[in-house]
Amino acid sequence: MAGNIFGNLFRLTTFGESHGTAIGGVLDGCPSGVTLDLDAIQTELDRRRPGQSAIVTQRKEPDTVEFFSGVFEGKTTGTPIGFAIRNTNQKSHDYSHIKDSYRPSHADYVYDQKYGFRDYRGGGRSSARETASRVVAGAIAKQFLNDVTINAFVSQVGNLKMDKSYKDLDLSLTESNPIRCPDPLTAKKMEDYIKEVRKQGDTIGGIITCVAKNIPVGLGEPVFDKLHAELGKAMLSINAVKGFEYGSGFDGVAMKGSEHNDKFNTDGTTKTNYSGGVQGGISNGMDVYFNVAFKPVATVIQPYDTIDKDGNKVTTQGKGRHDPCVVPRAVPIVEAMTALVLADYTLLNRTIKL
Repeated sequence: MAGNIFGNLFRLTTFGESHGTAIGGVLDGCPSGVTLDLDAIQTELDRRRPGQSAIVTQRKEPDTVEFFSGVFEGKTTGTPIGFAIRNTNQKSHDYSHIKDSYRPSHADYVYDQKYGFRDYRGGGRSSARETASRVVAGAIAKQFLNDVTINAFVSQVGNLKMDKSYKDLDLSLTESNPIRCPDPLTAKKMEDYIKEVRKQGDTIGGIITCVAKNIPVGLGEPVFDKLHAELGKAMLSINAVKGFEYGSGFDGVAMKGSEHNDKFNTDGTTKTNYSGGVQGGISNGMDVYFNVAFKPVATVIQPYDTIDKDGNKVTTQGKGRHDPCVVPRAVPIVEAMTALVLADYTLLNRTIKL
């Protein structure tokens, strides 16, 4: 199986399965001398871990990260950073009913067709549990980036949409509620809606908005390695993501060019930022902001029709512990992947300047 490595110079390789002994990763390319706050890294994992509220999966995992290499006396050594997170609360029997059948909108069928064999316990490598390794690496990337701030938050659940710009929000309120929406009134409506959907044995999707500030001019390469293209790839690699838009996004099609153009100030900044902080694939010093759309979780606790490995029609039902809406726990994942991209392109920019 290929495709387990992300990045060019600041490069992450992940390993492990949802119901295996552990998941983890090797982070290569992190410069030496970066002071690491290990508690801050664990805090990022705690934001993603299961069982943290009544509206997420009740799988109980401490998600404690163990470092095996690349860190000495609280600083990075410049060598590969190896780490692992033990799986301690697997219930593999919850998946025995799908051993020979395929769940709709999961990777079950395509894994069998591509590899001729699959780990049906929780989806194996296709499980969103793999993203915990990304959060560890992203937390390290955040500390390497230092002055750059990255804030993601839930801006929509189903049809409940927060119609405010991130500039009009107090983003310090994001962690004040289990939804991770910085608008408390909207957050309460979203939470109540998710609970209602869960009672129905169903799931719902949503949108996460992310903004990165204090990004220098010059990150990104023209043509194939544009900054926004790499961010799009990073976001679309996250489980359940179905869409990515940056800057004005799809709303920009309704504007005229004279309205959409970001006019310059004398210091090189722009009066508006419909470009989303990226022009010609290169950061321009303005805020980089984008939206990431997540589909409803595919596992529904309702009877459904499907097929087995022999092509026979069968009826089964979702079991186990699953999120009714993935976006609250996906906020730190979006931030982590953003940090990995920015760290990678920061190193690439330094190399090119040399």
